[in-house]
Amino acid sequence: MNTNPRQLRLLEEVRTRQSATVEQLADTLGVTLQTVRRDVQRLAELGLVRRFHGGVRVPASTVENLGHLQRETLHAEGKARIARAVASQVPNDCSLILNIGTTTEAIARALMHHRGLRVITNNLNVAAILAGNPDCEVTVAGGVVRARDRGIVGEAAVDFIRQFRVDIALIGISGIEPDGSLRDYDMREVKVAQTIIEHAREVWLAADHTKFNRPAMVQLAQLAQIDRLFTDAPPPEPFPALLHEAGVQCTVAAA
Repeated sequence: MNTNPRQLRLLEEVRTRQSATVEQLADTLGVTLQTVRRDVQRLAELGLVRRFHGGVRVPASTVENLGHLQRETLHAEGKARIARAVASQVPNDCSLILNIGTTTEAIARALMHHRGLRVITNNLNVAAILAGNPDCEVTVAGGVVRARDRGIVGEAAVDFIRQFRVDIALIGISGIEPDGSLRDYDMREVKVAQTIIEHAREVWLAADHTKFNRPAMVQLAQLAQIDRLFTDAPPPEPFPALLHEAGVQCTVAAA
């Protein structure tokens, strides 16, 4: 399921252009048409792009996210950098909530050597990862398990989260729009995430650079509700001004 650096660059080019011809991609990447076609075939098999006659586009939907395995593959190196940056700022002996997402799962892996953590999560993947840390107590929310990514959603999960108030909420997001709204796809997931934000003393958002200007249907929060943002590249316009106005501390994870 891994993509190589050239294929990741191809994805970035297609995302920037919205769509591109095979010839445009070959010229931009400095490779042959045959190489582009092989890469496009591979990425199409992973569900990361859609082909059309003579070209390619990235699947774009405001109502449905990419599959979990696809999101794990996409920008994995950037997510790992973000995870290390977040983990470096999380103190030992604190309480956390981690929500659904491949970036929060990367953060869980980066917390494996922390001590004295008490973690609440509605993400069974996060729970399975941190259960391997003997110095971490993991509490899993009740609710409906979403088969595609092992996220726990629904009113039972909301009611469960309301029992707690933690030091830090570590949350992921599907999209950040130019009006400063944080957005996702599933209303049930959003309701749990909103409750997580309400029951944390600090809220840290982990979002790779592709989340900026990415549309999604359901509003989860506004940037003003976030204390810190961790990302893997400097945010594009108009986000630097929005982050400043919202009082959000932005950390760009170094390569």
